[in-house]
Amino acid sequence: MNSFDELIKRMSSGERRALGKIITLMENDSSSSAYIIPQIHNLTGNAHIVGITGPPGSGKSSLVDKLISCYRNDGLKVGVIAIDPTSPFTGGAILGDRIRMKRHYTDKDVFIRSMATRGNLGGLSEATGNTIQALDAFGKDVIIIETVGAGQVEIDIVKVADTVVVVSVPSMGDSVQTLKAGIMEIGDIFAVNKADIEGVEKCIIEIRMMLELSEKKGGWIQPIIKTFGNKDDGANDLYESIKNHHKYLIESGHHEQKRIIRGKTELINILQNLFIRNLYDTISEKEMEELAKKIANREKDPYMIIEELIPRLKKFI
Repeated sequence: MNSFDELIKRMSSGERRALGKIITLMENDSSSSAYIIPQIHNLTGNAHIVGITGPPGSGKSSLVDKLISCYRNDGLKVGVIAIDPTSPFTGGAILGDRIRMKRHYTDKDVFIRSMATRGNLGGLSEATGNTIQALDAFGKDVIIIETVGAGQVEIDIVKVADTVVVVSVPSMGDSVQTLKAGIMEIGDIFAVNKADIEGVEKCIIEIRMMLELSEKKGGWIQPIIKTFGNKDDGANDLYESIKNHHKYLIESGHHEQKRIIRGKTELINILQNLFIRNLYDTISEKEMEELAKKIANREKDPYMIIEELIPRLKKFI
């Protein structure tokens, strides 16, 4: 039995430390994922995956903390993936949202993991999808993904989550303008957080108007829930709305469609990363510098260089 098999066996028996090591291996080395995922894939497909997104400063981590408590009160096991911005120096996560969820650290049925975006061009990284699978295989009933709240990662959450909660705050000037059109379209539930401050009713009206103009989500009417920052008020309402949406997905048949979209996203992420890694393997750092100079000096354009590099990939196909 190799070291991967031993780790998978320990993880399957409920060892948290083994789960953490497996996630670290997959995050740092894609070849580890290529071995581990096939071993655990048949254990996945049971968790309800909830995405929490919205502008920075809207209080997403505090809401996640309250949702964890709601799930645990119902006896459900929870996994959390907090997608943090990437440090340009270390490549690691900067914010460390786990600080806001510290009261759940000692709960053996809650597993919280901060992950860096690492500049992934497609938004959510391949490692995020693999971590979802690991948590699912570990037996988590629900997996909450909290996005960094900026860039493509916000939009891509719809490709991996069953239910997407979009969080807004009335104090952010023109509140709806902080929610890009794409985010308005992906939301299954809208939470207006810190609803005890001025402007909350105006914010709700604006969101409702935007929803009336956007594409309808089948038979699901997107609720707008008031939540209250550091208070527990509204958290149960949000929790009930998430459960109702999960029930709707299953009864309407949309749940299977979501799973197909997730499978497609996983395939695309893996293919893109394989392509990029294999291409980089054929280029030295010195050659990359020389090619970059040719672009900067207008000797060649990027598309011309890419066309010259593509033949190198034939040996990987």
